[in-house]
Amino acid sequence: MKSMEEMIQAAQRAAETIQKQMGDAQNRLDAIEVEGLAGGGLVRIRASAKGRVIGVAIDDSLVSVPDKGILEDLVAAAFNDARARADATAAEEMQKVQMAAGIPPGFKLPF
Repeated sequence: MKSMEEMIQAAQRAAETIQKQMGDAQNRLDAIEVEGLAGGGLVRIRASAKGRVIGVAIDDSLVSVPDKGILEDLVAAAFNDARARADATAAEEMQKVQMAAGIPPGFKLPF
């Protein structure tokens, strides 16, 4: 039978391993790109799965003074679409790490 000290050390090692895996997953998330679209693709925003906006592309047909309000609304909608896709991708990646570590689905880690 293991001593209490051995069990605590094993738990600490497991926690360190999980923390490293979570950090590695966060780094991978910043390398994964998602794209948000608005206006049927007239406005596109590329973002990392961590939520960092990488670029914005606006179709030339929208660039005129009278369309400024529409353009601004479409940029906001494209950003929100990219953010939602980034959040979904991040949740999937973190779930993979938790499953690989043997952590039950839905278990909230303290970090």
